[in-house]
Amino acid sequence: MEAPDRSKNLGAAARVTALASSVMDLHVRIALQEMDREKRRLISGGIFLGMGGILLLFALLASEIVLIHWMQEKLGWDFDISLIVIALCDIALAGLSLRIGGKLSKGPYLPETLEGISKTTKAVLGKS
Repeated sequence: MEAPDRSKNLGAAARVTALASSVMDLHVRIALQEMDREKRRLISGGIFLGMGGILLLFALLASEIVLIHWMQEKLGWDFDISLIVIALCDIALAGLSLRIGGKLSKGPYLPETLEGISKTTKAVLGKS
């Protein structure tokens, strides 16, 4: 292979490498921006979910106290039986909630980033 042809091929390879590097840098920057946006959203959402959860817990405890009192007054149940019934209902609802929450939380969190990286990889490797 002659020297001019070889340098031309190396120049083309360097340009393709630089282009691929530039595209990957762009996607990394976009992913970091998305991560910052998602991080702020997730932290804010977590704070509000925590507040709501605590308030909901207090409301649930108050309603269970009222329900236990109602069971004792209207149904004539002992305190122990009323407490067991409430505890079993709580366990069943907690299990159902955890099962549904686990299914809903699966999946990719940043689909735009995954799609962009996939497109870039296909473009760099020359696949359609």
